[in-house]
Amino acid sequence: MEEMIVIRRATERDEAAVTRLAGLDSRPVPGGELLLAVVDGELRAALGEGELVADPFKPTDPLAELLRLRAAQDRVGDGPEKAARDLRRPLRMLGRLAQAVQA
Repeated sequence: MEEMIVIRRATERDEAAVTRLAGLDSRPVPGGELLLAVVDGELRAALGEGELVADPFKPTDPLAELLRLRAAQDRVGDGPEKAARDLRRPLRMLGRLAQAVQA
């Protein structure tokens, strides 16, 4: 069964869901602007200021990689060397994601 994964920025409407997720993970809500990983409509992970909270009862390592990749894409304008490194990561990350989904 295929799962639909959406990576998006958090809005005010996500506050309760992010707080609940942080509680499940026994961690504080990350600060700053948050990126969310939503699988089939269910919040599974959130990343903000380098800190991750994730559902400890679901496999979330591939989602964490997607969130980090998306955050890196937001920083691509930080310089040409960093941009080149960040743009090489997607294929490696997608390969790991495909393996995890098939498992």
